[in-house]
Amino acid sequence: MKKLFLLFVGFLNVFIANQAFAQYNKEDIFKANTEITWLGVDFSEVKFIGPATGWGDEGTKSPTEMRDKYFPAWNELILSEPKNFKVAEAVSKLEVSNAIEITADANAKMNKKEIFSETISDFQLLSENAVQDMIKKYNFKGKEGIGFLLVAEGMSKGREEASYWVTFVDMKSKKVLLCKRMLGKAGGFGFRNYWAATVKNVLKSMKKEFKSWD
Repeated sequence: MKKLFLLFVGFLNVFIANQAFAQYNKEDIFKANTEITWLGVDFSEVKFIGPATGWGDEGTKSPTEMRDKYFPAWNELILSEPKNFKVAEAVSKLEVSNAIEITADANAKMNKKEIFSETISDFQLLSENAVQDMIKKYNFKGKEGIGFLLVAEGMSKGREEASYWVTFVDMKSKKVLLCKRMLGKAGGFGFRNYWAATVKNVLKSMKKEFKSWD
């Protein structure tokens, strides 16, 4: 009897520990009272499809320039122009909190020597498993709840659009709850704005489709 009791207590402790660790599931994303934290755009594995020269009106680019100048600029623009980049509306919320420092850390660590490719298939090179592996390396700095980010996959000069993985993650367990590839058209004046439009258009598409994902 004592052994059965100890066995029961052991199973109970494991169950409680698992519940505490995995706090959220996919269904929680769509609940009206669930708080969502915007984590920004992770560009650390992005491929720019086309030669390094002639990107927009800025001329030749380098991986270092992309990492140090444009990755932060794109993420900061999303926050500074909320009327154009409607993050909260994309996830059917009145508001979201922001923690773009999470993806900023990942972007800053990008040290690939070559991020430009003329291989068309590199436009969609990642997978759900690859995204999960990226998330496992994140430092969420003690934050909990559901985080929402875009993982940039490919930006194609020829197609004039970008491919992103829309990703929701339980920040405590680092478990990806939902991962969906979406495309966004480029547009506008200037290199920064032209490619930032791809994020804006993904968010617009999300607003229309989001409720059908549950």
